[in-house]
Amino acid sequence: MCRRYSLAADLDEVRDHFGVQRVMYYYKNRYNISPTQHAPLILYEDGERIMDEYRWGFIPFWGKDAVNADLMSVHNNVTYRRMVETKRCIIPCNGFFYWRQDGKRKYAVRVVMPDRSMFGVAGLYEIWKDTNKVPLRTCTMLMSSANLTIREFDTRMPAILTKEALDAWLDPGITEVHQLLPYLTSYRDTPMEVYPVSSLVGNDNHDSLDCVKEVDMRMAMIKP
Repeated sequence: MCRRYSLAADLDEVRDHFGVQRVMYYYKNRYNISPTQHAPLILYEDGERIMDEYRWGFIPFWGKDAVNADLMSVHNNVTYRRMVETKRCIIPCNGFFYWRQDGKRKYAVRVVMPDRSMFGVAGLYEIWKDTNKVPLRTCTMLMSSANLTIREFDTRMPAILTKEALDAWLDPGITEVHQLLPYLTSYRDTPMEVYPVSSLVGNDNHDSLDCVKEVDMRMAMIKP
């Protein structure tokens, strides 16, 4: 599962990369996004690509805090299938966080593209209502099988979309699940880069540039 990621990029860079036409909230760099926090996402609404903030993690009775949705869930869960048809979004990222085992110790690492560029992950969104009928906007990442880089940490990884897949994923004219599944493949181009980062990423409240800076492995093993 992917439990932490980053979007350390300026607003103009994000808008240009994803073709965002409207931003619906006060944007800021996010260096350490964790489950249940509000996170940026991109969706197609009223003829425009907009960027907004949604809570990362579905909270229905059948998927409490479901921050990741496996492709098999899309096949087997009727609710997920309906979301794929009408409630798709892109979750912009530029790095995932994992913990690497080194003997009896672990240290945090960040996994990025070879050029450390941004990329989009296939996501789903839903607006739930609590017992007081107050709406809560939520989202989840879709998972695919892990590539060689991620396989060290997990058997699954976020479904990174190619440029063609980004356009198709937000295309409201595509509503059939079978048309979209071919785009949800693992990233298998140039191997991704992995580097050690501060153990501060393990703290949900720590969201600063320090989380994405490369550090010496010995420093990565030191607890804050």
